[in-house]
Amino acid sequence: MTFIGALCLLLVLTTLAGHLSNRIGIPSVIGQILVGIIVGPALLNWIQLNNMINLFSQIGVIILMFIGGLESNLKLLRKYLRPAIIVAVIGVIFPVVMIGAACIAFSFSPLEAIFIGVVFSATSVSISVEVLRDYKSLDTKEGATILGAAVADDIIGVILLSIMISLMGSQGVKTGGSSTSLALVFIEQIAFFVLTYLMVKWIVPYVMRIGERLLMASSVTITSMVICLGMAYIAEVVGLSGAVGAFFAGIAVAHTPYRETIENHMEPIGYAVFVPMFFVSIGLNMSFAHIGDSILFVGILTFLACISKLFGCGLGAMLNGFNLNSSYMIGSGMISRGEMGLITAQIGFSSGLLSDAYYSDLILVIILSTLIAPFLLKHAIHLLPADDKADLSLDMENGVSGDR
Repeated sequence: MTFIGALCLLLVLTTLAGHLSNRIGIPSVIGQILVGIIVGPALLNWIQLNNMINLFSQIGVIILMFIGGLESNLKLLRKYLRPAIIVAVIGVIFPVVMIGAACIAFSFSPLEAIFIGVVFSATSVSISVEVLRDYKSLDTKEGATILGAAVADDIIGVILLSIMISLMGSQGVKTGGSSTSLALVFIEQIAFFVLTYLMVKWIVPYVMRIGERLLMASSVTITSMVICLGMAYIAEVVGLSGAVGAFFAGIAVAHTPYRETIENHMEPIGYAVFVPMFFVSIGLNMSFAHIGDSILFVGILTFLACISKLFGCGLGAMLNGFNLNSSYMIGSGMISRGEMGLITAQIGFSSGLLSDAYYSDLILVIILSTLIAPFLLKHAIHLLPADDKADLSLDMENGVSGDR
């Protein structure tokens, strides 16, 4: 099927699936992911994940995280930075230990087992951002902790991946020439966050003022898009997900007088085409080719992928004084895996550390855990007492007025 025809069909199906999902009370992202599963290689095989769909999905996750940054409250993010880091650290340790131990029980070597644990250590917060937006919970103390923890978790994941590549090289496993000095990774990421601070404080407000003076339709929106894509690119250069750079770009633009204008313009750009393609691409990655031979392995890993983040991140939240319901919400918000897990699994596959069958199994587990996460997060949000939600809304209003 040609790309234009496939895009047309996918937009019709994702719109209908989102509508039906909302009608029956489940997060709309679930319907969009299911569209990818049904029309993709897993079932009907009408559409395959090609370069164009992959490109649209990458732009989709960047725009989604940019909008997430626009709607975030920097004051809340600063306030809950310490809890977010603790949640991230414990939320990385649990999957590596639990999934690594399970893989050793399935006769994997220690190096393979640890590597698979690392695959499931990183969170893809893009799904959680969408669910939090749907239920007006993005700008809450739990939402701020989830966002902060996901960024920290991404950094830890990159560092662990660098260590694994070094270990693989020392064990004689080919790494495709992608060996990177751990010290260089640290330096690059520190430089990125120094640049982010400068962007939020001075550079972005100045650039946005220049954009406003340009004699061009939608010049302010174009300027913000350049900032978004530029920071996403820089994040990828230093080994982070482009989504992290886009998120910080959104925060930077949010602290200018153009926040509302940009938000009103970016949502139609993202949600008309690109964001649905991101969720569809998750479903298109799924295949049931080897499921009959490894259903026990897939089932156990999916269970561990969910509870390791739920309990690990939930424990981290409780250690920071969050109550049980809030800890459950934070834990469930950290379950979804995505681009970082897929990238790490691909490195293991291309290095020969994972066989064809096990690579497919890991992709399936990543997608299944991502599919389960929105249901748990929705359930957790609904368990929050009404008083807590009212207090959080008040915090949001005070935080925004204090920042502007």
